[in-house]
Amino acid sequence: MIAAILAGGRGVRLWPESRIQHPKQLCKLVGNKSMLDHTIDRLKQAGCSKIIIITGDDLLAPISELVEMRPDRNQIEVLSEPEGKNTAPAVGLVLSQYANNRDEVLGIFPADHHILNEHVFSSSLKKASLAAEKGHIVTIGIQPDRPETGYGYIEKTKWEVGNIGEVYQVNSFYEKPDAELAQTYIDTGRFMWNAGIYVGKIGVLAEEFRKHLPDIYSVAKSGYEHYKQSYSQLPSISMDHGIAEKSDRMAVVPADLGWCDLGSWNAYSEIRPADEQENVCEGRDIIAMDSQRCIVKQADKTIVLFGVENLVVVETDDVIMVADRNKCQDIRDLTEVLKAMGREDLL
Repeated sequence: MIAAILAGGRGVRLWPESRIQHPKQLCKLVGNKSMLDHTIDRLKQAGCSKIIIITGDDLLAPISELVEMRPDRNQIEVLSEPEGKNTAPAVGLVLSQYANNRDEVLGIFPADHHILNEHVFSSSLKKASLAAEKGHIVTIGIQPDRPETGYGYIEKTKWEVGNIGEVYQVNSFYEKPDAELAQTYIDTGRFMWNAGIYVGKIGVLAEEFRKHLPDIYSVAKSGYEHYKQSYSQLPSISMDHGIAEKSDRMAVVPADLGWCDLGSWNAYSEIRPADEQENVCEGRDIIAMDSQRCIVKQADKTIVLFGVENLVVVETDDVIMVADRNKCQDIRDLTEVLKAMGREDLL
């Protein structure tokens, strides 16, 4: 399998750790490796023979530098987009480069997911690859453990695909629900979170692009250089909306991966241990007194919490951010305000 990693995102809700020239896929949020390094290692362990990293032209230098530091750099290729156009045009970039490899299975993966159970991930990916060989486009559905309103959902049918086992036809994809509808989904036992992972033969993916995204397909079939030169003319659309929600070839592998989409500081807290007061503290010199439910990520300065609750405190070499945890999803708005203030030095 060829693995394509989507690594062009900005991760603005993880500001100030995530910056324009050092976005979250390059940040060391788990252990002493970047999220992109974790993703590459996970895919290599799962048996992927070649890794393609898709990023933006503006991130090409730091991504290439990361790759050059790796011992397996000869098995990794970096493709870059002239501008961000969502995930379907990014996948089209791979299709334009590998149009002649129609029978090769291609997996598409975000760069910034945390997966605790890598053995289950490898097993699920093997099932997905087997179903892809039979002509399906397969996604890995995350078994939900709560009625989450921040994720899209996949509904499976009761029909398995072929004789692979535990690979099901997809009934439908659903947008992010409200809390009541999310609970209804959970209660049925048929719904899973959509992690944005897709696996299919290059030829099958190309056929679905021709059918459902002809504007992208018509450019991609002309080759990589023409595709890049025509990038500004492509529609901005996701794989979810452009292909998955329309295709009749979709299948899903339900999997309990210990999965987390590290898209915000609240999500970050889900993968870190908490103390008796539900504080999540990452750093060598943090003192929390009479404080509850706080997230603290320390760099160099001693951080002392006293008599506070429900805060996010993040220290970098040039910024200390203090925010209400309930505002974690709104940090994107904060970065827009900083931009309007002319504080690009903080972005």
